[in-house]
Amino acid sequence: MKKLLLALFAAAVSCCGFAQDYPAKPLRLIVPFPAGSTPDIVGRTLGQKLSAAWHQPVVVDNKTGAAGNIGTAEAAHARPDGYTLLIGINGPIAVNQALYKDLPYDPQKDLQPLSLLASGPQLLAVHPSVPAKDLHELVAYARANPDKLSYGSVGAGSASHLTMELLKSEAGIALVHVPYRGFPPLVQDLLAGNVQAAFAIVPAVLPQVKAGRLKALAVTSARRSALAPDIATVAEQGFAQFDATAWIGLLAPAPLPPAVAGRIAGEAQRAMQLPEVRELLGHQGFDVVGSSPDEFAAFIRRETEKWTAVVRKTGARAD
Repeated sequence: MKKLLLALFAAAVSCCGFAQDYPAKPLRLIVPFPAGSTPDIVGRTLGQKLSAAWHQPVVVDNKTGAAGNIGTAEAAHARPDGYTLLIGINGPIAVNQALYKDLPYDPQKDLQPLSLLASGPQLLAVHPSVPAKDLHELVAYARANPDKLSYGSVGAGSASHLTMELLKSEAGIALVHVPYRGFPPLVQDLLAGNVQAAFAIVPAVLPQVKAGRLKALAVTSARRSALAPDIATVAEQGFAQFDATAWIGLLAPAPLPPAVAGRIAGEAQRAMQLPEVRELLGHQGFDVVGSSPDEFAAFIRRETEKWTAVVRKTGARAD
């Protein structure tokens, strides 16, 4: 017993010493989506603040592909020492287990939630060629023309994918899914008319809506977006209780030493409260959160349950 207590004491002292020295070298922040995408913008914003606080470089590594699974898997299997961090979103963290038969990581076991950074509504945008000026007319047209319209998303399991699948299920319509590797190429093809509809973060398409190059039919949150207060919600247009948000969080390979996890999470929370960060991400259409690890873990459990049920109900699959 005495030897066991001494061993536990030594481990605790070692852990505390490690946490006090952390970080002692550059950090790697994996973003599983392309440069210029919304997760990338949030990741780089956070990385700059962590680097300034810790006086160590935070190197953003865009590891794209497979709807975010490639970069997420790489982070999940990295050494759990706090020097590899991950920007996670709806799909790879809360949805893809239900979509993929052989996901190369277990988000519940391999990843440790640190902080929900930001969340925000999406906007349903359509190409001007679509004969609809609101959601009612889009649904009527799609019912009369099954599979004639296609919609884009940023990948299987993303908020933009499953939000449309949920709408398809509730409205009784059929549209063809076309996945992309990020919002920039999706918006480019939407503008060109190669796909006719998409759910996207409000600022990703609002300038094009204001310029008349796209039409905005609805927002997905329970309340209207402050960036687009004249656009009605999906719930207002006949689909009560419809509420779907995109979110971005910070995670790490599990299990981190508790003191290190606490230090990372605490610094992320502080960074999210900085006025310049709140202003920047607010312009991106996000509500800045900066939650605790326990709050983020509980949030992920709720999101996993919600969207797993949607996958089962709609028959959504990884294309």
